[in-house]
Amino acid sequence: MKKLLLCLVMLSVIPAVVFAQKANNIYDFSVKTIDGEDFSFSSLKGKKIMIVNVASKCGLTPQYVELQKLYDMYKDKNFVIVGFPANNFGSQEPGTNEEIKEFCTRNYGVTFLMMEKISVKDEDIAPVYQWLTKKENNGVGDAEVTWNFQKFLIDEEGKWVKSVSPQVKPISEEIISWIDMKFVKN
Repeated sequence: MKKLLLCLVMLSVIPAVVFAQKANNIYDFSVKTIDGEDFSFSSLKGKKIMIVNVASKCGLTPQYVELQKLYDMYKDKNFVIVGFPANNFGSQEPGTNEEIKEFCTRNYGVTFLMMEKISVKDEDIAPVYQWLTKKENNGVGDAEVTWNFQKFLIDEEGKWVKSVSPQVKPISEEIISWIDMKFVKN
């Protein structure tokens, strides 16, 4: 009886896991905000989205300045930034969600969306990052997360567009021209 119950539980979980990995677009995902509240990416329909894995003790941490500036420049033009703190690289994000939020607010005045701390690679990778990094999941391209502050660009229909290197600054020609580009439906 215990084995049967275990099998039934596993069968009920498997479709949810498969769905999360084979999502059609970013709108199929829900995550937790840095404050622990539920957040559905479907609330961002019609907006361009930049997803960034962030860290507080990284040589690239000053990118928070440009991320906030970029957000301020385009937040009223259907653009949003979503930050995901992650401790995958050099243990450069050791803090709790509360500590991370305090750090970002106090030091960089961050007002763009910040989500709870997750893993962006390896065996405990979060489902949204499984989708961002695997062509078999997002339908467009593979993109290994190589370091903190890697950027993923998502179009107004929730489709994966591309990954941008952590070394590319948020206010770069590559990113600005993508934001300014008008959406053309095929």
